[in-house]
Amino acid sequence: MKKSSMARTARRLAGFCAATALPRWLALLAAVSVTGCHKAKPAKLEELPVPKVDGDKVAFLTNAPQLSSIAVQVAQPRTVAVTHVTGRLYWNDDSTVRVFTPVAGRVTALRADLGQAIAAGAPLAEIDSPDFAQALADARTAVGNLAAADKAFTREKELLAHGAAAQKDVEAAEAAFVAAQAEKDRAESRLANYGGSVKSTNSIYILRSPIAGVLVEKNINPGQELRADLMLANAPNLFAPSFVVSDPSRLWLQLDVAESDLSALQQGQHLQVSSRAFPGRIFDGVVDNLGATMDPTTRSIKVRGVVNNPDKLLKAEMYVMVDVAADAGGAAPMGVEVSSKALFRKGDDSYLFIEESPGSFLRERVKVGVEKDNKVPVLEGVTAGQKVVTEGALLLQAVLEPPS
Repeated sequence: MKKSSMARTARRLAGFCAATALPRWLALLAAVSVTGCHKAKPAKLEELPVPKVDGDKVAFLTNAPQLSSIAVQVAQPRTVAVTHVTGRLYWNDDSTVRVFTPVAGRVTALRADLGQAIAAGAPLAEIDSPDFAQALADARTAVGNLAAADKAFTREKELLAHGAAAQKDVEAAEAAFVAAQAEKDRAESRLANYGGSVKSTNSIYILRSPIAGVLVEKNINPGQELRADLMLANAPNLFAPSFVVSDPSRLWLQLDVAESDLSALQQGQHLQVSSRAFPGRIFDGVVDNLGATMDPTTRSIKVRGVVNNPDKLLKAEMYVMVDVAADAGGAAPMGVEVSSKALFRKGDDSYLFIEESPGSFLRERVKVGVEKDNKVPVLEGVTAGQKVVTEGALLLQAVLEPPS
């Protein structure tokens, strides 16, 4: 269609719309429809300013529109070496005793209850024990035998002095006295191991706590028959301690730490322990021991910590979440922590961009750790306080090395 014909047609449509009182926009639409077959000359696009590239540096003009696609963040020093590790609490063996009965017998009474504060030597239970009765009888018999042997030895020495006894009779009496003395010592030592003495009046054995603490576990009841040999079975499914006395104000913590985090761990590091039971509360602890072996299946190392529990809120066998605080004075390099979006790979190496000045960026090769929670520890290549590109790193990389 020629330009003159299209113009005449458009004027006619406009006049028709005016005559018939149609809206003005409809007339314009009709005019555009008629002239749409004519190809308009495209507008010339505004060209973007070209950044300056110098080695690993990229520099943009002050008002370059590309800068709107680039965001930076200040690199923060690492305050946590290992984050969000699940741990299990258990009794501190340095202040815990599992009480077994050394004698067989029947429980006649319990003298302590769960949660009760226990003094060292405090009675826990009474046991009617034939073993204890036999040890008591042996000790009393040994005391009597020693007294008789002492009298016989003294008498033989007096007779010898008056020429009424032979030397061999005196020597025999002395040997009998020495044997009686040894038997008395043995019997009394055995009785003392049971916590008794020859002054005991019956066969009731008192099971006592060897340390002070809190009674945290009780596994016997009145009337129950106990055997001393069960503690030697070493089979938890067959036996349990009669009582467990511990100090719950300091608990032990077991962590299974990944092999990749081993270099960031050392004895004495601070632990930040949290529990779902007490949201928002942090319990303090410390790394106490690093395991000497690695689990071949999970490739993890068992790490033991000590957790302060002054209010006794945490319980044994509770699962907690643990962060291991970085030790600035330690041998392991802590570095800084950046967003995972700041990093990109080139071959086998990791890189990121640092803002040297507004609009000027430098590419740096870095040594990184293991990513956790969208954060990556950077051990070498970046220092705390530097501005790291977190948005637009790939754009800058494309400017440095345009894709072919």
